[in-house]
Amino acid sequence: MNMQSIGRPTRPQTASTDVSAEHAQGLLQTEPLIFELGGWDKTGVDLPEPERGAADDLGDLIRAAPIALPGLSEPETLRHYVRLSQKNHAIDLALYPLGSCTMKHNPRLNEKMARLPGFGDIHPLQPQSTVQGALELMDGVAHWLKTLTGMPAVALPPKAGAHGELCGLLAIRAAHEARGDARKRVLTPTSAHGTNPATAAFVGYEVTEIAQGPDGRVDLEDLAAKLGPDVAALMLTNPNTCGLFERDVLEIARLTHQAGAYFYCDGANFNAIVGKVRPGDLGVDAMHINLHKTFSTPHGGGGPGAGPVVLSEALAPFAPQPWVVKDEDGWRLEEHARGEAERGFGRLSAFHGQMGMFVRAYAYMLSHGSDGLRQVAEDAVLNANYIKARLGDLMSPAFPDGPCMHEALFSDAWLEGTGVTTLDFAKSMIDEGFHPMTMYFPLVVHGAMLIEPTETESKAELDRFCDAVRGLAEAALGAGSDVAALERFKVAPIKAPLRRLDETLAARKPRLKWSAPS
Repeated sequence: MNMQSIGRPTRPQTASTDVSAEHAQGLLQTEPLIFELGGWDKTGVDLPEPERGAADDLGDLIRAAPIALPGLSEPETLRHYVRLSQKNHAIDLALYPLGSCTMKHNPRLNEKMARLPGFGDIHPLQPQSTVQGALELMDGVAHWLKTLTGMPAVALPPKAGAHGELCGLLAIRAAHEARGDARKRVLTPTSAHGTNPATAAFVGYEVTEIAQGPDGRVDLEDLAAKLGPDVAALMLTNPNTCGLFERDVLEIARLTHQAGAYFYCDGANFNAIVGKVRPGDLGVDAMHINLHKTFSTPHGGGGPGAGPVVLSEALAPFAPQPWVVKDEDGWRLEEHARGEAERGFGRLSAFHGQMGMFVRAYAYMLSHGSDGLRQVAEDAVLNANYIKARLGDLMSPAFPDGPCMHEALFSDAWLEGTGVTTLDFAKSMIDEGFHPMTMYFPLVVHGAMLIEPTETESKAELDRFCDAVRGLAEAALGAGSDVAALERFKVAPIKAPLRRLDETLAARKPRLKWSAPS
């Protein structure tokens, strides 16, 4: 699909629409596909004719048809990708308010450390004797994670949050099977991340939803009624996806353990409590830690990521292999380093975790220290409550009583009667220079608008964001029967490289492959 210029008509575009880029406005450059930029009969470099014919060396391997790649000079190629980069919102440009995602600034020091030759250039198949520093760093990351969570063991191999969930549930299943008590159900709250029930089903469990009370937290009576001898685990996010701390977490853990089940905690929101609360003290048995959320890793676009899983004493023997250990010969990966580790479910992946992510996380941990990490959580919660306070008089907080944790959650009740939807409002934020907040999640809140500022935003940037949102909110509330005022929201964005897409058609009939014109 071609990039569309600002001045094009306001009709919705779909993923199968072919619109030619005719002009640019200001510094916002139009940009066609690279295949449309480069001619097939040119190249950006001059190559000498070979002394021998290609057929002399290649035989029947010689190409019989053109390679079908565009020919571009170096400046053409460079400008193409720079222009594409300018079409994306980025944390380096402005606040990235996606809720439940922790899209915060990543210190460039950590990026520099990850690019050191001893870390950036190593290969997973190198002899262990040649990667002693990397193994020692991995052990350092494990030590910090165990200290911050109050858990005795950690599995480093998981590559991301959902992979960590898989690791934790496989350990839980192995623990149940080891005592001859195979169970078939996993409980998840209605506000759980979608990966929770998906992972449980993937492992082979039936999923039962736990109701949410009017305060946005787990309904203890419903939990107690659904716990039973066939329940393998409860999967709970704390702070939860409504941006609230589960005040009854100790009772939740007691009830879960009383039923013989394990307490799995989704650690996606660990950034809100790091250095303040140790999950192990709350009765958690397994919890994945998204290094790419809490401990500074580039986040978004599908990776990279890392999701180590901390484990309680009861689950440590069932962790995946191998473990990082040290003996008189140095650091190494050991298959059965913890005595009973052979009772686990084997390897989770071929290689042991994500080295670049470990380096970034370790640099982040060392540069902050325990006091600095505690301030991370405090400032993240402070910023979210500031946004809730600044917007709460115009918009409708989903749970107005009391403070929130790391994110402010609003419903669409305040938009009732305006003709403006959550989607309309979010799209209009693009015209103000901000990425939209998370929309329609969690599902337990109608027309949800979820905002997580993180700790890295200054008060000035928070005010700039809130001023823009307040201006839009006042315009939406005042639109009434004014067709022109309402149209502003219905056609937004108008200042983006592409106008509003038909997202349903784009999902159902995407054009994923470019075809040369006839």
